[in-house]
Amino acid sequence: MAPKQAEEASTSQDAVTGEEISSTTIPPSTPNRDRNSSQQRNAFTELLSPSKKTPPKPAQSPQTRHDPTAPTTFAGRSGLGAYIHAPESFPQSRVISFNESFVTINDLYPKSSIHLLLLPRHPEKQLLHPFEALQDPVFLASLQQEIRKLRILVAKELQRRFGKFSAKERKREEAMEKALDSGQEIDESSLPPGRDWSKDVISGVHTHPSMSHLHVHILSIDRHNECMRHRKHYNSFATPFLVDVEEFPLGKEDMIRRMKEKWLDRDLVCWRCGRNFGNKFKALKEHLEGEFEEWKKE
Repeated sequence: MAPKQAEEASTSQDAVTGEEISSTTIPPSTPNRDRNSSQQRNAFTELLSPSKKTPPKPAQSPQTRHDPTAPTTFAGRSGLGAYIHAPESFPQSRVISFNESFVTINDLYPKSSIHLLLLPRHPEKQLLHPFEALQDPVFLASLQQEIRKLRILVAKELQRRFGKFSAKERKREEAMEKALDSGQEIDESSLPPGRDWSKDVISGVHTHPSMSHLHVHILSIDRHNECMRHRKHYNSFATPFLVDVEEFPLGKEDMIRRMKEKWLDRDLVCWRCGRNFGNKFKALKEHLEGEFEEWKKE
């Protein structure tokens, strides 16, 4: 576990706790030499692909060159900067993939069964509020394209993890097995469609980011994780506090309205059945355990 500074206070609009904010990330003094700035393999596709070939290692561009042995510490709200600064210094269990433009990591405090963060490395954008950064149409288009790729990846990983529990997936598999047993050629168009896991992925930016560096959340819809411990944790992903990047660019009035609203103080409402739990997070948490099991079975 990463070392911590003295706990930093969180504000009423922070979606995370002071403990989470205060987690400090320090790149290891010895970088992982098997990783490089153009690396495209990641923890999920490693599981999905039988290939173990190592990609070539082109030189880093001047934009991302750095001294990996430098004693750089990114503390508190600047913690995400470590991954942008030296992504190759971290294990693949933390940094999933990176290139000159983006770094994708597993969230240190995930709020769903799968929770990724996409970190842009654009030097002029990485410290801007997302509402400001995403006004740039060129940058927005590149970010949206990367998010779409990651949403597909998360959907595939959901299918890999939970497909065996899904009734829709089972129905499709049974139809395929029946066709194979009868010696028939499989006609994909005649098979049951199976489950569309892409509908179980959400993504976006927070209206009040708790961390300084620009980041986009890409996560499964279940909100099932031991790190989901507070009302604000849940509401930061169950209310318009999370803004889909596909909604950008936003108008000025819309930005002001979203910033003023106290989304985190809203009643707790189950994402799946719509039941209102008021401010009773413990009751919601217990309820979500059951909903998670039922969701897997869909």
